Amino acid sequence: MSKKIATVLTNLFEDVEFTSPAEAFREANHEVVTIEKKAGNEVTGKQGKTTVKIDKGIDDVTPEEFDALFIPGGFSPDQLRADTRFVQFVDAFIKEDKPIFAICHGPQLFIQTDRLKGRTVTGFTSIRKDLENAGADVKDEEVVVDNNIVTSRTPDDLPAFNREALKLLQ
Repeated sequence: MSKKIATVLTNLFEDVEFTSPAEAFREANHEVVTIEKKAGNEVTGKQGKTTVKIDKGIDDVTPEEFDALFIPGGFSPDQLRADTRFVQFVDAFIKEDKPIFAICHGPQLFIQTDRLKGRTVTGFTSIRKDLENAGADVKDEEVVVDNNIVTSRTPDDLPAFNREALKLLQ
């Protein structure tokens, strides 16, 4: 069954951490909906190779419309976590136990929700201490699955990340 995946991103996302999972989701017949501050905005990856036209503005969506959440890495998550609208959006997915996929710096958005206590995650090396300080049990593994949350560290982990994310979408 096809799922609708909310994808939150803004400028300076890690190109391949968006394109690889998005392609895997689409190939499996899932719908990938990009969300930023305003529909129609164009955001560019930090490598400058990927430009994405945003489908929906954060004020135009609700978590109830989606089956899962995808958070690519790069500098995008750090920028988005400063906006309470995105934090509340992510928080709703955690509260409702909907599938969430976050790679590299993506888990930074979890920190702002105060819902990491008792959760096991991974992320890019520079955010692991922040995740620990937020109460998470942090692993240095290519992919960590904690119930509804799939996390990975870097682009090198994308095959495992995509595989485990697709399993949760079944």
